[in-house]
Amino acid sequence: MAYDLKQEEDVKEYIENLGIEYRFGCYKEKKPEVCHLLGDYLEAIKKDFDKASKVYKSNCLDYKFGKSCLKFGNYTLIGRGRDKGDASEALSYFEKGCDYNEPGACLHAGMLLTATGPGVNIKRDVPKGYNFLKKSCDQNDAMACHYLSGMYLTGVPKNVADYNPHNPEKNKNIEYLIKSDMKQAFNYAKKACELGNMYGCANVSMMYKKGDGVEKNPEESKRYFEIAQALQKAHETTKEIKFQQGLDDK
Repeated sequence: MAYDLKQEEDVKEYIENLGIEYRFGCYKEKKPEVCHLLGDYLEAIKKDFDKASKVYKSNCLDYKFGKSCLKFGNYTLIGRGRDKGDASEALSYFEKGCDYNEPGACLHAGMLLTATGPGVNIKRDVPKGYNFLKKSCDQNDAMACHYLSGMYLTGVPKNVADYNPHNPEKNKNIEYLIKSDMKQAFNYAKKACELGNMYGCANVSMMYKKGDGVEKNPEESKRYFEIAQALQKAHETTKEIKFQQGLDDK
């Protein structure tokens, strides 16, 4: 049947049939990719976060679908579809998702394990978090590469309270879990940039300008600065497509 998506009634019928199609593909044909789409449908179209949460959780546990583990982990972290968030439980689902080779899940696991500050109730484990971040970056997650670059730019102190960003000399005498390494920082920033992370491009530009981790090169510094600007402009002007092929979830 052909739908005229300029007609309100056709749009409503199309959306309802889409839900039926996803339910059939998930529950009858048992396709994990379709189950994940059903979760997205319940989230974005129906705004039924409780049901979406159940679909994501089931698809993660029953079909080992990494993207659903990531989604359910995010729901658990912020308390969506439940009374309150639970960072420890969220971490367990991010770890599952990473085991199923979902780079976004690896990123979230790594960030939780290396994070500090108010509201973080997970025991900090930088070596374990680093491995999650590296796996994510190796699978071409731009943010993970950028995050790793930042770790090497400043180093990761064993005791965060000892680190003073305004006193570099004092910082030389504290104990680090990961020592500052400008060459590593440059390599990860460059990869982040190549994957489309504008902050990575900006850092590459600055490092070429200063000669940090790479030989000074004003021309390359300018080139990467222009790439960062172009990415920023694209980010500001591109409208986010929130569900499949442009369906508006307002």
